[in-house]
Amino acid sequence: MDLQIQNKVAIITGGSRGIGKATALKLAEEGVNIALVSRTESLLKETKKEISKKYPKSKIDYFVCDTHDNIQVKNMVKAVYEKFKSIDILVNCAAMLPQESNIDNFDDKELIEQIEVKVSGYIRCAKNVAPYMKSKGWGRIVNISGLNARSSSNLIGSIRNVSVSSLTKNLADNLGPFGINVSVVHPGLTYTERSDQMIKNLSEEKNINFDAAKKLLLENNSINSIINSSDIANVIAFLVSPLSKSINGDAISAGGGIKGSVYY
Repeated sequence: MDLQIQNKVAIITGGSRGIGKATALKLAEEGVNIALVSRTESLLKETKKEISKKYPKSKIDYFVCDTHDNIQVKNMVKAVYEKFKSIDILVNCAAMLPQESNIDNFDDKELIEQIEVKVSGYIRCAKNVAPYMKSKGWGRIVNISGLNARSSSNLIGSIRNVSVSSLTKNLADNLGPFGINVSVVHPGLTYTERSDQMIKNLSEEKNINFDAAKKLLLENNSINSIINSSDIANVIAFLVSPLSKSINGDAISAGGGIKGSVYY
């Protein structure tokens, strides 16, 4: 299937690892030119080198930016446009892992920090790319949230992810008339570079080997299969394409089918 995104330009925040990196690899495979964004230059350099070597026909560059900061986001977006002469796609993937959170250990500073990165940071990026997309009459914004939005298992994680769903619908209604579609993807537990420590901790807690712990942690879905970051990237690739015209403001679950719950 031709996704019709060859030569488009995508900004991917959190693009140096995890789902962001996997998305960059997938979009580069489709011929998209990639602006990798994160706070850590060393990881950005490695990721740029890896993607450029694998997909030399796509233009890849990186931009160090902390999405906490309005000025940094504004300057980053301006620099991307000056480099690539277009901005067509934004994938908001920058996030911090939330600590286990409930009413007993709730920390308001932790909540504010999470909101700053995964909610306000997403809005900052969307606000700054929107004028470029409006000028072309087309654009795609995909916000990465998580199935904590549909669960009460983590107080702060749930609050921030529900907030991403809310901002997505608001952005979709605001930007849809200009040809800009906005959607949100809810991954479940997904195997990324960050997962090995969680698996190791579980294996020690349960006194089982690493592979058994990985299966226990990551196969809790109706397909009994581990979802990798590349599986999420495949969903995102469709959503950033013109083929996703009928999807705007909606949430896409990508956890392999969480057992027992009905959403409609």
